[in-house]
Amino acid sequence: MEPRLAPPQLVAELPLPRKKTRRERLREEILNAPNLMTLGRIALIPLYLGLLAYENRHNSFLAAIVFSIAAISDWFDGWLARVSNKITTLGKFLDPLADKLIVLSALVMLLRLGRVPVWVVVVILAREFLISGLRTIAMSEGVVISASQGGKWKTSLQLSGIIALMVHYHFAIDYFFVRVVTDFQAVGLTLLYFSLVPGIASAVDYIRAFYTLDTGEGRG
Repeated sequence: MEPRLAPPQLVAELPLPRKKTRRERLREEILNAPNLMTLGRIALIPLYLGLLAYENRHNSFLAAIVFSIAAISDWFDGWLARVSNKITTLGKFLDPLADKLIVLSALVMLLRLGRVPVWVVVVILAREFLISGLRTIAMSEGVVISASQGGKWKTSLQLSGIIALMVHYHFAIDYFFVRVVTDFQAVGLTLLYFSLVPGIASAVDYIRAFYTLDTGEGRG
């Protein structure tokens, strides 16, 4: 006598989750904390530009504080995106866009106020457009050119220089046991000039990196 087989158990099929629309994904990405912080940085731009438009000793100092908050929060929103695992496509677009808008808008206003030479702004603009173009072409070929150490030095010196140029006026600063009247215009210009060295060097490095993508040669 053949053994009787148990009837197969019926398994209920679970409905597949609905695929989110592009609008829903975009709304979700915009509302995550790192991207909201990036948008907040962009929203600070009209504030420090407005303070500099009505330039005086008090407003220049306040503009420098607002710009410092926008600059420092760049590190914080990137850190928050990494630790919360909320690195999004929108964030990858917004973060570098916010960096460029913050720096370039400040430089244009400082140029209007006569606090920075035209040629310095032209060199910085040319460098940013060149690297953005190279990165875009590389990304279209599925390759990402990572930021160099020189670029990070450039950013640090550049931001520090812009902050000092916004302060602009002479202030008495206590350096431990010595009180010195500091010319922030001179300090800012010096830092901005220094930032051109790693800025140009890193641009050359980007060009070399882009060249090796096609030739396959190693970077020296």
